Amino acid sequence: MTSKTTAERTAMALGTAVIVGVGPGIGLAIAHTFAHAGHPVAMLARDEAKLGAYADQFASGGQEVRGYAADAGDPDDLRAAIHRAITELGAPDVLVYNAGVRRKDSPLGGDDQDWADVTAVNVLGARVAADAVLPELRDGRGSLLFTGGGYALSPSREHASLSVGKAALRAYVHTLHDQLTGTGVHATCVTITRDIGGGEARFDPAVLAQAYLDLHNQPASAWQLELMRY
Repeated sequence: MTSKTTAERTAMALGTAVIVGVGPGIGLAIAHTFAHAGHPVAMLARDEAKLGAYADQFASGGQEVRGYAADAGDPDDLRAAIHRAITELGAPDVLVYNAGVRRKDSPLGGDDQDWADVTAVNVLGARVAADAVLPELRDGRGSLLFTGGGYALSPSREHASLSVGKAALRAYVHTLHDQLTGTGVHATCVTITRDIGGGEARFDPAVLAQAYLDLHNQPASAWQLELMRY
């Protein structure tokens, strides 16, 4: 895809959407939704080959969508990828942190480093991404949106690390929302309590993705701490 000049990017009506955690479900749906709305989109995930395949889906439509390989559990790697994306695509309007590790595990036992690695993706990466994107927002205004989950509300002993991670992520976003009140930046947690794409229309990836765009486009008077999708 032909790269835009700095002047052309500056003249664009909408800023970049930085999406961390793009896979075949809701992550890719969010990328499509923001791209179709006119945002340049930076897709971040670990698998560079898959990101290339996803980017090819947008090429025929002339949309500015690029993939950036990054490990959300590695702070230096994540910061570098976000910086590269912003440098190439322009200042962001929105961050969507959609990274997470879902696996079966127990509150006891297991490998210590494995738990640390999972927690780095589920929680620390959200803070790193917010910290990297916030000072780069166009005119200091925009949205920081985070994908939560029902295990934050009803923990599962069979998904212990994810339950802990989503609870911690929810707490982080609540504190971030409070910290940013009055600054022109909207931080919100999207708490999805059912399986995405499980057959219910309200949990279809495209429907959920539209909710993220709607949150981003809300007037400041309607900004909310959390969007619950039961």
